[in-house]
Amino acid sequence: MNTVFNIIVIVQVLSALTIIGLVLLQHGKGADMGAAFGSGASGSLFGATGSSNFLSKSTGAAAALFFIATLALVYLGNHRSAVTGGVMENLPAASAPAAATPATAAPAAAIPDTSAAPAAASGSASAAASVPTPSTGSAQSNQIPK
Repeated sequence: MNTVFNIIVIVQVLSALTIIGLVLLQHGKGADMGAAFGSGASGSLFGATGSSNFLSKSTGAAAALFFIATLALVYLGNHRSAVTGGVMENLPAASAPAAATPATAAPAAAIPDTSAAPAAASGSASAAASVPTPSTGSAQSNQIPK
């Protein structure tokens, strides 16, 4: 049933493109006046009046095919077998991870070690040396201007 639906959609799209092409090939009502003054329309492939008749009949046939395909799609859309549930219910069941962590939790490596902070406040030189300081690129930018 699904392949029939896809074939009808393809027929509908192709007939719509055919209609567009045929309408663009046709002459308007004002083009007939140019043919009377010798614009060369009488030497066309279909003859002087044959092209408009052939193109208009072809456009009518493509339009009829388009409408039949549209009605067939409506019929198939209304008479499809009822699908129970939603789209996600047809998927195979996946096992949930054992320990789900929230997305906002930071990894353990990203949390800085704060155990050296009290030692740095008490004046220990070794603890102060282990705390990284951001580098700014120039030594003079860290000095306060006088």
